Amino acid sequence: MLSASHAEQAQNYSDVVVAFDKEPACLQALFWKQPMEQLDAGRTLFFEGDQAKHLFELVEGVLRIFKIMADGRRVITGFLYPGDLVGVSLRNHYLYSAEAVTPTRLRRFSRKAFEETVSGSPELRPQLLARLCDEMAAAQDQMVLLSCKNAEERLCSFLLQQLQRKREQDCSSNVVDLPMTRLDIADYLGLTIETVSRTMTKLTNKGIVGPAGRHSVCIIKVGTLAHLAGEGDEYHGSSSSVISLDNTRRRH
Repeated sequence: MLSASHAEQAQNYSDVVVAFDKEPACLQALFWKQPMEQLDAGRTLFFEGDQAKHLFELVEGVLRIFKIMADGRRVITGFLYPGDLVGVSLRNHYLYSAEAVTPTRLRRFSRKAFEETVSGSPELRPQLLARLCDEMAAAQDQMVLLSCKNAEERLCSFLLQQLQRKREQDCSSNVVDLPMTRLDIADYLGLTIETVSRTMTKLTNKGIVGPAGRHSVCIIKVGTLAHLAGEGDEYHGSSSSVISLDNTRRRH
C-alpha cells in the first residue's frame, strides 16, 4: 500500500511556488519535490469513479489500468511504465482503476495545484495537450486491434509493441521484460488465457519465436512477427529479441 502519510499527500498551489525557483520546464518537474511513495504488487492506487484529487508520476515499476464490466469481467486498457503520468483527467473522477503489476514507486501531486500551474504556463499547456493526444491515439490503436485483428495478430502486435517501447529507451537492447501475467495479456487483448498460450505455442512451432529460459521467449523472426501483426515490412531485419514472461495464472 501507499506509504506516505496523508499530511505528506496534501499539496496546494503555494507549495508549487515555494518548491521551484523558476517555472517548471516539463510536467514531470512538478513531481520532483514530492515525497516518494511505495505501492506493493497487486495493490490498487485508485478505483474507477473515485474522486480525482491527485495525479501521479510513475517512477519505478509497472501499473495496469482497467475497467470492470457490468457482468464482472475485467478489461485491461493499458499498462503504464516509469515516466508515465497516471490519473490525468478532465473530469472530477478517475475514468479507470489503476493497480500495481510489480512493486512500484511513485510521486503524487494535487490535481488543483497541477491544473493551476499548467493553466498559467505557456510551456506546460502544450505538453499536457500532447500527452492527451497520445492517449487518444493509443486508444484508437487499441480499438483497431480489438475490432479488426484475430488472436494471432493481437498477440504479435502486443509483442511488437513491447519491443518498440524497449528500443525507444535502448535501441541496442534485445531484452524486453513483461512482468504482467498471461491472464493480464489476455484481458488486454480481449482473449482467454488458453488462446494466448495456444497462440504462443503456434508462433513457437512456426519458428517465429523460441524458448530462451524459463520465462522468456526469443523472437527469431522480427520481420515475420511484424507481418503477422499487420505492420507490413517496417520491422524486417535480422536482429532478434528476448521477451521475458512472468508466471501465469489461469481463469477460475
